[in-house]
Amino acid sequence: MFSNPSPAISSTCQEIALPGKPELKVGFILMNRFTLIPVAGFVDSLRFAADVSFSSRQIYCQWDWMSVDDKPATASCEMRIEPTRALINTEHYDYIVLAGGLLEETRDPPEYLLELLRDYHARGTPIIGMCSASFVLGKAGLLRKKRCAVHFTIVDEFRQRFPDAHAVMDKSYIDDQGIITCPGGTAIDLAASLIRKHCGDIRAHKGLEYLLVEDIPVAKKEDESVKSDSMEEHVYKNAVVQRSINFMKANLGMHFTLKDVAEHVGSHPRQLNRVFLANTNCTPASYWRQLRIHHARNLLVNTSQRITTVALNCGFSDASHFILWFRKQYGETPNDYRKRRREIEKLTDRHEKQRFSGHA
Repeated sequence: MFSNPSPAISSTCQEIALPGKPELKVGFILMNRFTLIPVAGFVDSLRFAADVSFSSRQIYCQWDWMSVDDKPATASCEMRIEPTRALINTEHYDYIVLAGGLLEETRDPPEYLLELLRDYHARGTPIIGMCSASFVLGKAGLLRKKRCAVHFTIVDEFRQRFPDAHAVMDKSYIDDQGIITCPGGTAIDLAASLIRKHCGDIRAHKGLEYLLVEDIPVAKKEDESVKSDSMEEHVYKNAVVQRSINFMKANLGMHFTLKDVAEHVGSHPRQLNRVFLANTNCTPASYWRQLRIHHARNLLVNTSQRITTVALNCGFSDASHFILWFRKQYGETPNDYRKRRREIEKLTDRHEKQRFSGHA
């Protein structure tokens, strides 16, 4: 569908063969003159979470570097990063990070980049816009009627160019229906949130600890989310949708129906279905199922519960039903997923023993 701006990536780019599939895979698209700090904070958080030790191997998390023209991208501080992938490739990413910087590079992006971003969004791949990348997302039409976090130094021009977007200046990041905007800073809190979601609390805490960033306990986050929506990974302007999601999260293991959810928020199932589609692009049933499958994946990693027990604890009627939906979501059965994770743990443990025996 897309024409590659450059015929090939330099032969100096090396690919590292790694065992199994990562829990989190991110593709970075670097605009020329991008701001280094948020990119560095984000990728270093991934680096600490990616390995059991501190060897920086890309096991649990993996990432690729891309540029708009497949040439080395230069940060605003003059640091250059070589691409490891062509901009147009067949890799599957859990997130695409578009890193902006100086406005002269993001005001008028090339059309093939806008087309690529629209395609990622249409396929359901979340897109993270860092710094002035919000201008690129706005130009691509991906911020219409969406809340977005914009740096205070560029918010006036942003609002003038994109009046149909709702620019916010007091948030470190905002996730609105798969478009995540981060105005700058270190982006470590955003990275930790995504790592916690895909890899668990332990890996998220590991990165925060070694980057000398204070972690906020999960229980405290849940308490604060009642007072402020800033702690929610997804914040929807529709109060009915947000209350429904909170109810779903609190009852992942219960066999409630959508009628129960609708009654809890003072709505009707048909009305609830309409507002969910309008705000989340999926039905309430699909959204609740995704929450349950993600919770099940955490249980598979962090407990020794049998597959049937995990299924029942996550609200599925039986193991067969759970296995079917898990395979649709992740491309493998729950048992295969757990086995692969254990093999990776054995590999990393063996590596650690060899490393320490070498220092003895």
